[in-house]
Amino acid sequence: MKTIFITSALLGLTLGVSAQDQEIDSLEGTKVVLDEVFVQAVRVTKSSPVTFSNLDKDEIAPRNLGQDIPVLLNFLPAVVTTSNAGAGVGYTGIRVRGSDATRVNVTINGIPYNDSESHGTFWVNLPDFASSTESLQLQRGVGTSTNGAGAFGASLNLLTDAVAKEAYGQVSSSIGSFNTLRNNIKFSTGLLNDHIEISGRLSRISSDGYIDRAFSDLDSYFLQAAYKDDNTLIKALLFGGHEITYQSWNGIDGQTLQNDRTFNTAGEYTGEDGFTQFYDNEVDNYKQDHAQLLWNEQLSDAWSTNIAFHFTHGRGYFEQYREDESFGEYGFEPLIFNDSLVNTTDLIRRRWLDNDFYGTVFSTNYSKDNLGLIFGGGLNRYEGAHFGEVIWARFASNSEIRDRYYDDDSKKTDFNVYAKADYGLTERWNLYADLQYRTVAYTANGEDTGLVDDTFNFFNPKAGLVYDLNANNNFYFSYAVANREPNRNDYESGSPKPEKLNDFELGWRYVSPSFQLNANTYYMRYKDQLVLTGELNDVGAPLRENVGDSFRAGLELEAVVLIGENFQWRPNAAFSTNKNIDFVFERDGVLQDLGNTNIAYSPNVVLGNSIGYSPFENFQVSALSKYVGKQYLGNIDSKASILDAYSQTDLNLSYTLEFDKIIKSINFSGLVNNILDQDVVSDGYFFTFDDDSSGSVQTFEGAGYYPQAGINFLLGATVRF
Repeated sequence: MKTIFITSALLGLTLGVSAQDQEIDSLEGTKVVLDEVFVQAVRVTKSSPVTFSNLDKDEIAPRNLGQDIPVLLNFLPAVVTTSNAGAGVGYTGIRVRGSDATRVNVTINGIPYNDSESHGTFWVNLPDFASSTESLQLQRGVGTSTNGAGAFGASLNLLTDAVAKEAYGQVSSSIGSFNTLRNNIKFSTGLLNDHIEISGRLSRISSDGYIDRAFSDLDSYFLQAAYKDDNTLIKALLFGGHEITYQSWNGIDGQTLQNDRTFNTAGEYTGEDGFTQFYDNEVDNYKQDHAQLLWNEQLSDAWSTNIAFHFTHGRGYFEQYREDESFGEYGFEPLIFNDSLVNTTDLIRRRWLDNDFYGTVFSTNYSKDNLGLIFGGGLNRYEGAHFGEVIWARFASNSEIRDRYYDDDSKKTDFNVYAKADYGLTERWNLYADLQYRTVAYTANGEDTGLVDDTFNFFNPKAGLVYDLNANNNFYFSYAVANREPNRNDYESGSPKPEKLNDFELGWRYVSPSFQLNANTYYMRYKDQLVLTGELNDVGAPLRENVGDSFRAGLELEAVVLIGENFQWRPNAAFSTNKNIDFVFERDGVLQDLGNTNIAYSPNVVLGNSIGYSPFENFQVSALSKYVGKQYLGNIDSKASILDAYSQTDLNLSYTLEFDKIIKSINFSGLVNNILDQDVVSDGYFFTFDDDSSGSVQTFEGAGYYPQAGINFLLGATVRF
């Protein structure tokens, strides 16, 4: 029998079990653990010198009431999250160790999810995806070799719903502040004839958002067909979503933050009567559909193979009302109206993205005695069409319906192969090695990017040692190299360089029946790191620049403490220093050497805490808190760029009634976010501009902020059949 590893939700204990024989219970029927093989190539256990945290479905469930996956990960170590609409529904973001979502490699069943061009992860395109997630692992630092763009802050891999042995049905609803409403239905046939299962989910989420007009209308689906026997597991999956969200990416300035926290400038224009109005359809409208075919074959006790084919189709636009736009930008000819020359107009435009992403990922696994080997890789292709349309203009000039004022294509081919070895030198010492070769070819021809035709070749080696002092103590050290290509937005400001990271990790894990501690230090040294400047482009996307030499260094602590039979305490802390080395900035027309400056969006202190109490069976109450220290929104240590420290405390309750009839159980859950009603501002932007109108160059600064909701709540009920 093949041995794989399961990590317990409670203590993180790593146990060897038989993949073919072992079954674990859940509220949705008995799961077949063979599903775990789909993430073997990208996940790690305590025998690997990698810093990681695990979450499974049971841990997520009490708080899974419609908020996005980044928000559900908020209380993990070194994690900072934010929400554009201010309440966790719609566009959300995540940073790990100060690195934003473009630097967090995300895979779903081992298949890349990050957008190939922007490197971002847009969870709004997969609303309620947590309801179809069996487990996830967040690796901090470079982590293990995986598919897609290299990890520069973390890797997040998700395993979707496992095969259920027994049939079930489920209906779930939740309501909350800001007219938030989530409904979903789930089902599984269980194993038919001991071999075939069909399962699925339909979800709908709507919310007005905390920020003015920042509504979200979200639909999603998940459908799975699976076949299994003693040596084979095949899964075919279709899942996707459709989001319509009113734009709220502009933020507000400091004065507005004090006087009108929910104000939203998106859609603002001056009407014919001279009064300010807001366009009612300033929305992002996007659909994304995914198809995955996963096949695992157990060839012998020692050998197994995985191969997956995938296809993603995305299409949609964001719509904007624009005032006094120049004819020249849209290809309009000047015209004479009422004897006056007209060359500007108010208009409504749509900026479209229509893209396909497809390919294959594969691995061959060998495990026998004290040696484990994985050989794998992936070949993926992205084809994207970017174009813009004017759907209304006050003066349309010579334009025709469906004319495109820009129209460009981009293509990206990403190929990688890797080999991983895990070798037990002795009963106490374990050696880990991981070698990856990756080549990326990218072409684009947009006005924002210029003509791009780049090919990158990267070699990413990793190695480490693990020492088991005894049954309770485990130590590890690793060194890893990662290289990454620039993303599409990086080309807007010139010819960006690829970036390189050397990551050193040293950790200690202690496990006992009532106490667990994970402690690690790290030093991440970058060359030509593409750091966020704090500025946004004209569509709200953050801009980056190469900064030469930089580093991140820190200490992370994560513990689980069981106090008697009823209390569980889970604190974590991340302390870090994050510096640009010898940073140069042009102020008032003069280059200045600022020395070592703080890297933008990188707080030195991030604390998390969870206290859980279960006074009796099936009832749980948890208090969850987060503290994020002061951070800078830019890289020049300007006082105007400081984002103040903030804290938030949430209260979560869950109670389950169990029955032996048609209804198996009813779960009631509640979540009070920001129960202390703190004024939280979790994100922002910073910009500088030069003005020479006075005869000499003067540099001015400005900042914008994204406030989050005060006290708000979500209440839900889930009925299982």
